Amino acid sequence: MKQFISGSYRLILAGLCTLLGHLNAHAGTGDVAPAVDSIKHIKAGVLNVGYAEAGPANGEPVILLHGWPYDIHSYDESAALLAKKGYHIYIPYLRGYGSTQFLSDATPRNGQQSVFAADIIAFMDALRIKKAIIGGFDWGARTADIIAALWPERCKALVSVSGYLIGNQQANSAPLPPKAELAWWYQFYFATARGSKGYQQYTHDFARLIWQTASPQWHFDDSTFAKSAAALDNPDHVAITIDNYRWRIGLVKGEKQYDGLEAKLAKAPVITVPTVTLEGNANGAPHPDPSAYAGKFTGKYVHHTVKGVGHNFPEEAPEEFAKAIEEAGKMAE
Repeated sequence: MKQFISGSYRLILAGLCTLLGHLNAHAGTGDVAPAVDSIKHIKAGVLNVGYAEAGPANGEPVILLHGWPYDIHSYDESAALLAKKGYHIYIPYLRGYGSTQFLSDATPRNGQQSVFAADIIAFMDALRIKKAIIGGFDWGARTADIIAALWPERCKALVSVSGYLIGNQQANSAPLPPKAELAWWYQFYFATARGSKGYQQYTHDFARLIWQTASPQWHFDDSTFAKSAAALDNPDHVAITIDNYRWRIGLVKGEKQYDGLEAKLAKAPVITVPTVTLEGNANGAPHPDPSAYAGKFTGKYVHHTVKGVGHNFPEEAPEEFAKAIEEAGKMAE
């Protein structure tokens, strides 16, 4: 009996030693893939930001920004690939998404373009990230563009899906040809009280429709959609979405504290940091032709168009997106 207990003890001890060795080997390296089921939070500016994190603690910082109506899960695969390469990945929920919350009920649920960039700068400050490679698509690409343009000292390199997306209310007031206006149907729907109520009532159905029309060749399943659509249940999501699209066409004013930033953006500033722009030739959402914005990137610059990829580029082509992050980083060396 004594010999059996002694043998069992040795087995347990050996198992504990193995486990401790495994934990020590991975200490400080972060998860291989973002632990999106255990979101971290940090107070930054006017927000308590929810974010996923992956990769070695001492790795090159990379901030990945999602768009509308998507969420951080767009980066599940590309972030895992980059973490394995040794990058330290941060994927924050934008205001109005997931677990990101306002610190005060009195803060306006503002959706103008500059406010998202200000949020990310505050996020970087809170985490003491001095400089990072920043990538994004849709709202996230616009936000990344703005940071690269107005805070180039914080952006080592840029990856922007659909290129240069910085806009201004005056330019957006000019009518487009009918076919182009048709592609923005939801913007005009959101300009009405009916549209606001409709989006509130049918948020998930609306998002699914956008996913389908924006990426006609991407056959996502129900579980993939549901995983991201949960982020749209944020209590501020509808208000921020409606404000975003109304602000773009001048139906609402932004906050005065951002007037200075918007004045700079209205001049369509060039982007000087090393940049890789991406486009999918199956993008069904409104987007500019790459030739129209190439001149806005005056530093080291590369563009790639990938066949069969739609609007949600990082999720549809994670390997290509991860390679673009690596490429942009090397261009900055």
